[in-house]
Amino acid sequence: MLVIPAIDIKNGYCVRLEQGRMDRETVFSDDPAAMARQWAAQGAALIHLVDLDGAVAKTPRNKETIADIVAAVDVPMQLGGGIRDLETIEMYFALGVARIVIGTEAIRNPALLQEAGRRFPGRMVVGIDARNGLVAIEGWTETTEITAVDLARRFEDCGLAAINFTDIQRDGMQTGPNIAATGALAREVSIPVVASGGVSTLDDIRNLKPLEADGVTGVITGKALYSGTLDLRAALKVAGDQNASGSF
Repeated sequence: MLVIPAIDIKNGYCVRLEQGRMDRETVFSDDPAAMARQWAAQGAALIHLVDLDGAVAKTPRNKETIADIVAAVDVPMQLGGGIRDLETIEMYFALGVARIVIGTEAIRNPALLQEAGRRFPGRMVVGIDARNGLVAIEGWTETTEITAVDLARRFEDCGLAAINFTDIQRDGMQTGPNIAATGALAREVSIPVVASGGVSTLDDIRNLKPLEADGVTGVITGKALYSGTLDLRAALKVAGDQNASGSF
């Protein structure tokens, strides 16, 4: 199981939000590229980047910072936030990003993700963020009537690399991942699922490990790494993940 450090970018800084709220941020570093080097040095095989400003503005807002991060380390990066068209996807791939995460447009414009998945097989990820089981979009400011499972099923045959599944109510709260919802989603689709939201301790990693049999292939964690409740090297050891081979 992959353990994937998150670098959330706001105004060029590395921050973490509580439940996705832009007014509840903690700044952890003014040098996100340095954070990427730190996670790479500790063994990360994949790093998760989010352009928080882009998610709200619906267009890229931290391109230069993202370019600096990609250039800083050899570890592959996946990126989400403000990506709404093929031109932006192609721009980020040209910049060196390995995977692109599409969230809001999976609802607003599913044809975009379907086309991108076919054009870039194994490089597109659907980000499914749920509040009480229902998908939230537009930087988590709008909750739809579509369930996470129903949305995931729409993209079964598009060549996606993964589903990033976030329980919004647990994100940044360090209350533990939603094991039941994550496992239920993974069992309903053939696309690999990456858990996100609430991971704060080694026990959380241990609790997710049995879900590998259901198709949960990784876990994204952010605030716990920055606040020190989770040590990345120890988490990698517990996960027994693919990081040792450098693959993802």
